[in-house]
Amino acid sequence: MYKRIYFIFSFFLLLFFLGACSSNETSSKHPYANYFYPILDEPKIYVYRDIIGGLDEQFHRVYSVKDHLGHHVVVERYASDGRILEALNFNVDSLNIQDHMVVNRNQKKTKAFVYKTTYFPWNKTEQTWFATKFEGVLDSTLIFQEMKRNIQSENVLIDVMGEQTKSIKYKDLTKFTLINPFTKTEKVMELPSYTYYADGVGLVEWKSNGNKVHFKLEQIMDQADWLKFIRP
Repeated sequence: MYKRIYFIFSFFLLLFFLGACSSNETSSKHPYANYFYPILDEPKIYVYRDIIGGLDEQFHRVYSVKDHLGHHVVVERYASDGRILEALNFNVDSLNIQDHMVVNRNQKKTKAFVYKTTYFPWNKTEQTWFATKFEGVLDSTLIFQEMKRNIQSENVLIDVMGEQTKSIKYKDLTKFTLINPFTKTEKVMELPSYTYYADGVGLVEWKSNGNKVHFKLEQIMDQADWLKFIRP
C-alpha cells in the first residue's frame, strides 16, 4: 500500500506544485506572482531530475492562454518518455486552479472534479485548500486529493541551475483518499512535503518529508529542443 501511495504522491505532487505566472504584459493581483512562471509567447519546458534515484525525469510544459474566460496559464506534466500525465489550468489574477485534467489508467484524458481551488497563500497566515477527485492512474480506484499549503519561509536563497536565487518555501500537507467504487472502502494517507518557487522562475524543487520524493529543476528548454529530445 505504502509503495503505491508514494508512487501516486510523486505522480501528482508536482503537479499540484505547479504555479501560475506574472509578466511584463499581464499583471497578476497576487502579491507573490513574481515567484511563478513568467508568461511567454512560446511554451517552455521545465526539466526536473529525481535527486534520489538520479535517472527519473519529469517535464512540465508551461504556456499562457487568453480566451473568453480571461488570461490563464496551463502547466502540463509529462513522463520521461513524452506521455502526458496531467494538466493544471491557473487563473493569472488569483493563481487559483480553473481546471484539472488527468490521464487515467486507459491513457484517456479525463476532467477532474475540482472542489477547492485556492493554491497559493496571499500572506503568511493564510492556509490555502486545493481539492480534486479523479480516476485512478493504476486501477479502478477513485482518488480524492486535498492539499493545504502555508508559507513557511520567504526570501530563502537556494541553488537554481547553478545560481543562488531568492525563493519562497511552502509547507504542504497532501491527503489522499483512495476510494474503491466496488467494495465502498477507503484508504487514507497524509503526506507532508515542501515546495520551492524561485523569483522569476517558478517551481524549482519539491520534496516529501523524510526525503522519499525529491525532484529539482535541472534545465529549461524551448519546445523545439524538447521535441527533438523525446523523439530522436
